[in-house]
Amino acid sequence: MERAEAGEINSNECENVSRKKKMSEEFEANTMNSLVDMPFATVDIQDDCGITDEPQINLKRSQENEWIKSDQVKKKKKKQKDYQPNYFLSIPITNKEIIKGIKIVQNAIIQQDERLAKAMVSDGSFHITLLVMQLLNEDEVNIGIDALLELKPFIEELLQGKHLTLPFQGIGTFGNQVGFVKLAEGEHVKSLLEIAETANRTFQEKGILAGDSRSFKPHLTFMKLSKSPWLRKNGVKKIDPDLYEKFISHRFGEEIVYRIDLCSMLKKKQSNGYYHCESSIVI
Repeated sequence: MERAEAGEINSNECENVSRKKKMSEEFEANTMNSLVDMPFATVDIQDDCGITDEPQINLKRSQENEWIKSDQVKKKKKKQKDYQPNYFLSIPITNKEIIKGIKIVQNAIIQQDERLAKAMVSDGSFHITLLVMQLLNEDEVNIGIDALLELKPFIEELLQGKHLTLPFQGIGTFGNQVGFVKLAEGEHVKSLLEIAETANRTFQEKGILAGDSRSFKPHLTFMKLSKSPWLRKNGVKKIDPDLYEKFISHRFGEEIVYRIDLCSMLKKKQSNGYYHCESSIVI
């Protein structure tokens, strides 16, 4: 029996191939007719390797996407859990009238309860916090400095050559744990809020963990019980409103904002009592 040359097909083989092809086509047609009568006939059917259930693929992809999202959420939560602010943007308070008024309040409170001397903020540290953040190394500090510098043109455009003046009046507390001088209401609050929001966005866009869960409420802290754990051990668990009652509506004066600093919460303070400053912008 002669063998077919390479690349040739003899007549018997040709007939077999033709017969198999015909049987396959008939089987496929019958199968498709049966499938049309089934409830899932509206599902797209591909003949790649028989019948492919496309919703199953979509379900698998959906599950994979959910796993990815879940992993991202877990990583984000871990970052938030590890988030411990150690730097902040500060507006220093330099008006001597305001500082003098605060010291009068502090002394009046101490005269009524000497233990609270340990809770008082030193006059060189008076400031308004615009934003808190976490900077873990020198590279992140440099990124923070760049972000601060980027704020300058925005603030100048916002103020359009005018001074940002902050009037202080009255006393308030956060949960009777932190005592502060209130910022009076007015358009200046709106400007300060815009600056704080832009700062938060600018730092976060650079990959810096910044901000906190509380809404921004500008204030000038002059005392806080957390400065001395000794106080709680000795029965001082809150700031009694009676201690500052006569200053409840006192006008402390106005601060013209001329500088914003990037300060460290942990590094040694300067000789004047103000925080260690990494960089500043002058407005």
